[in-house]
Amino acid sequence: MARRYDPDRRQRIIDAAIRVVERRGLDGLSHRSVAAEADVPLGSTTYHFATLDDLLVATLRQVCVEPPTAVEDWRRHLDSEGPLADRLAALLDELMAGDRARMRVEYELYLAALRREALKPVAAEWLDAAVAVLRDYTDEQATAHALIALLDGLLLQLLLTGRPFDRAGAREALARVIG
Repeated sequence: MARRYDPDRRQRIIDAAIRVVERRGLDGLSHRSVAAEADVPLGSTTYHFATLDDLLVATLRQVCVEPPTAVEDWRRHLDSEGPLADRLAALLDELMAGDRARMRVEYELYLAALRREALKPVAAEWLDAAVAVLRDYTDEQATAHALIALLDGLLLQLLLTGRPFDRAGAREALARVIG
């Protein structure tokens, strides 16, 4: 049997992994479940990603660079006029107004780095990039770190509780950190 040329297969596998995590969580992710979702042979998933950690690393990398999660995309809000707390609250508002299921996937993959050593460098890269972007708008590195911690905490709480986003409350908390 001739081998079929399929240059997009690796990307389709990553996209399928995102959909599997979105529907079933990390516990539902396996080479087999991703192969079925991507409609590719099981051997294709293991060819492109020898281990599940390899697949998770590629998946986390992708969700970290896609808008609106991509920290460089945040500059649309941060470069606008007004106090930084208002601009960050607008960013949070946009993130939470979007696809919460997708945001849950992003956080589930990000937090998986707590137990999966292979994911820690990718999570750290995202964190460092986020701090670097905010550092351009704050007076010091410590403030940028504190803002990222607050943003992460607010997003995680909203995802866990399903509550509506309180823009005014978030703005007040952000303003206190900014000083």
